[in-house]
Amino acid sequence: MSKVNHYSEIEDAILYMKQHLDDPLSLSHLARHISYSPYHFSRLFKQKTGLSPIYYVASLRMQKAKDLLLRTDLTIRDIGLEIGQQSLGTFTTRFTQRIGLSPSRFRKTAHEAPSHLEALSKLSNWSTSSINYVGEYADMTGTVSTSEPFKGIILIGLFPKPIPEGRPLYGTLILDRGNFRFTQVKPGRYYLMATSVSWGMTSIDYMLPYQTLRTRTKYPITVKPFSSIPHQDVMLYPPKLDDPPILISLPLLMKSFLSRLHI
Repeated sequence: MSKVNHYSEIEDAILYMKQHLDDPLSLSHLARHISYSPYHFSRLFKQKTGLSPIYYVASLRMQKAKDLLLRTDLTIRDIGLEIGQQSLGTFTTRFTQRIGLSPSRFRKTAHEAPSHLEALSKLSNWSTSSINYVGEYADMTGTVSTSEPFKGIILIGLFPKPIPEGRPLYGTLILDRGNFRFTQVKPGRYYLMATSVSWGMTSIDYMLPYQTLRTRTKYPITVKPFSSIPHQDVMLYPPKLDDPPILISLPLLMKSFLSRLHI
């Protein structure tokens, strides 16, 4: 069987996950759905997505929690129960780690988010530093393009895992398309990920970014001491079935960028 067929079966498993999030989804259950052994399924799934099947399911459920926080009046405890978290404390801790805000704070940002996008739309200076520092810590530069016409902002960052969750270790915003720079990146392994928010987009659409243009590296970029980092060329594309959810709160990243500019 070809790798392409293997990967189409992994996509079938992802579709099954999304359609059965309310059911128990053990590794053996998911593997059985596509007639693979748990070991073979887990290995191929990680090759395809960069994540384990169970971590992917947990990410989809956390995305569902974000949706319920914004679209329903359910209590935070009930939302935790909806995604299988019996403990309110555990749900709050995990949500905060992966989204960057507590559940209650995330729900409140729905009223603040439009002001962040409006402030960004009025910025006149989007220039980045021209310093080219190479030492134990190095600068990373790159160029962002999009697969279709786009006007708005692009949020781009380096993350410790191949999924945009938690605050990025390094991050910035750029206008439309163009160049970006992360300064003094420490030696380590990083995943480069980005998404977009177009002007005029409603706050619900970028607080729950199901359809935003995006990109991600499934394999890490290794930064070594006293070495330059290759220029990164990245292309944003419409979401693919195997893309994990964008969990990090985009308004949080907008607010952080604006505060760095003292706005």
